[in-house]
Amino acid sequence: MKSIVVLGILFTVFNSFGQGNWSDKISWSFKLEKIDDSKAWVIGSATLKEGWHVFSVNHDPNKADFTGIPTSFIFPKSSDYKLIGKLVDGIPAKSHEDELGVSIYFEKKAMFKQKIEVLTDKAFDLKFEYSFQICDENGCIFPPDQEAKVKVSGFKADAGSNAVVPNGNLGNDTPEPIDTLASADENETVIEEKKEDLSSEKKENKSADKGLISIFFTGFLFGFVALLTPCVFPMIPMTVSFFTKRSPTRAKGIANALIYGVSIIVIYVALGLLVTAIMGPTGLNELSTNVWMNMIFFAVFMVFAFSFLGAFEIRMPSAWVNKADSGADKGGLIGIFFMAFTLALVSFSCTGPIIGTSLVEAAATGSLLGPAVIMGGFSFALALPFTLFAIFPGWLNSLPQSGGWLNSVKVVLGLLEIALALKFLSMVDLAYHWDFLTREIFVSAWFVIFLVMGIYLLGLIRFSHDSIVERLSVTRFMFAFLALSFAIYLLPGMWGAPLSMIDGVAPPRTHSEDNFRFVRGTGESAASNEDPLFAEYRQYMHEVGDGSILVFHDLDKAREYATKANKPLLVDFTGHACANCRKTESTVWTNDKIRPILQNELVIASLYCDDRELLPESEWKYSDKLGGKVKTVGNKWSDYQIRKYGQISQPLYIIQDLEENDLTDAIGYTPDINTYEEFLKKGIEKFKSK
Repeated sequence: MKSIVVLGILFTVFNSFGQGNWSDKISWSFKLEKIDDSKAWVIGSATLKEGWHVFSVNHDPNKADFTGIPTSFIFPKSSDYKLIGKLVDGIPAKSHEDELGVSIYFEKKAMFKQKIEVLTDKAFDLKFEYSFQICDENGCIFPPDQEAKVKVSGFKADAGSNAVVPNGNLGNDTPEPIDTLASADENETVIEEKKEDLSSEKKENKSADKGLISIFFTGFLFGFVALLTPCVFPMIPMTVSFFTKRSPTRAKGIANALIYGVSIIVIYVALGLLVTAIMGPTGLNELSTNVWMNMIFFAVFMVFAFSFLGAFEIRMPSAWVNKADSGADKGGLIGIFFMAFTLALVSFSCTGPIIGTSLVEAAATGSLLGPAVIMGGFSFALALPFTLFAIFPGWLNSLPQSGGWLNSVKVVLGLLEIALALKFLSMVDLAYHWDFLTREIFVSAWFVIFLVMGIYLLGLIRFSHDSIVERLSVTRFMFAFLALSFAIYLLPGMWGAPLSMIDGVAPPRTHSEDNFRFVRGTGESAASNEDPLFAEYRQYMHEVGDGSILVFHDLDKAREYATKANKPLLVDFTGHACANCRKTESTVWTNDKIRPILQNELVIASLYCDDRELLPESEWKYSDKLGGKVKTVGNKWSDYQIRKYGQISQPLYIIQDLEENDLTDAIGYTPDINTYEEFLKKGIEKFKSK
């Protein structure tokens, strides 16, 4: 049961990022139905794709194990009308009870009604927002809040009124069911979503190729770690012996082993492609900045950690394993393929958390091929020893014997999962400005994790299923030495040390409890000359990196300052949850070649595309590019980035002149100092030449 729940959570997480395609699963229409000369119903009707459902206004998440969000309409205050009662269902909803609780929902068609009293004789557009969640058997989608409006007119004795007067059922809070959806006219607005495929606009470049290579080797590392788990390592000699002893010739045995290895790669790459297909191009890029998904990842990674530490095991359903095992009994290529598939299922209790970790890391890069590439690296590392040992069976004698050390690998992985879970929690803290997981607390937690890891490897503490460490091997001692050394390395970070090894994972140094004043002795950074213009705009500037670089978060203020200072503007599309953004700020921007250029020759506007701070209501608007309403600061900058540059990933850097014209091409993550310096100088020289 535990394994099914965990798998369900993972699938829901991956499925949730298909939000770019939510509009092809539900369509909405809105109209006004007149009750009498002063009252009317605002009616919202929805048509759902087969297999999908939307929740009733009466659905209670507390009674459904906190699942399902009831549909809601949000009406602004107005002197033109007032609400009567609450939003109600327009047609009977279905009810379903299972082990999670009671769900109340609609399938195929849904209707919601809100009664209003009109307070004016004049015609007006009644604008409002609506929010909802749609689900199928595999998971749920959380579209952003949407906008709608209906035309209100003729609320007095007027024979020419366009409002529809129903027969009977006047003023009831339980309206008659209406089975047909009205067509769009002057009293009805149909909300149509336009789907944009931005991925075709992206250009392939060398940095992207390097990124995929890095993802592949990350997957290879994850696969190598998976080999050292107690579910996989003992399978190597058993599988190799099967091929060498059962094959009529050595050549046939090698050929079968090669087919077995290729089958492993095909299975895991197919899993990566499935994740890409489910999440879509926009979902992959939204992954690292979606607050709710980062909260889910935090919870899932903690579950992985508890599993590795011995609290329970995550296993595939036995029926799946038995089915695959029966397929392995068949001869030929099909039998070998099912042997590989059986290995994947049987070893899932150990490899599942590692696979989940690697897929999340790959998807968080925003690369469309990331999940498939990382699974390619993972499966290559997993398949390599099975193939090599089949070709050279004598090497089996050099393998260490299975034993308690394999469980130690799981415990170490469990501690690493806790460290990784804190990364996702930190992203949420930064995006919402909660400021509870400061750099000091984060670093102290990591210090304790690696300190415990080192003490554990020395055999001074034990977890469940651990055997007594009677003697300390050199290998175990060296891993303990590395863990304890890393813990000591982290310790100065609590007092502001750079800690470049965890840049992009830990909160930035400026996200400390005292804004870095303990280290620098003052709230001011090492900025350039304090002229009157600088002093005037200093209140709008924020410190990044080591505190010596000042940036604006308001693009208008940045452009205003750049105009008065007559300097080009470096537009930095960034994010609180963007690891490569933090790496650039802490290693590239603070480099001795780059720092003087940023401090003296450019004005920087760092625009956080995942900032959850609400905009003033007067600035709220609908964005066809985002497929939802622009309500937060992050929405605003994301919308600007997509509209102007057709890209949705961060970081993205562009140098503009004072009229918002681009002086350079947009570039992404660029860790090479010389390349980044060339990019900056090119923009500055072009600005001066104008």
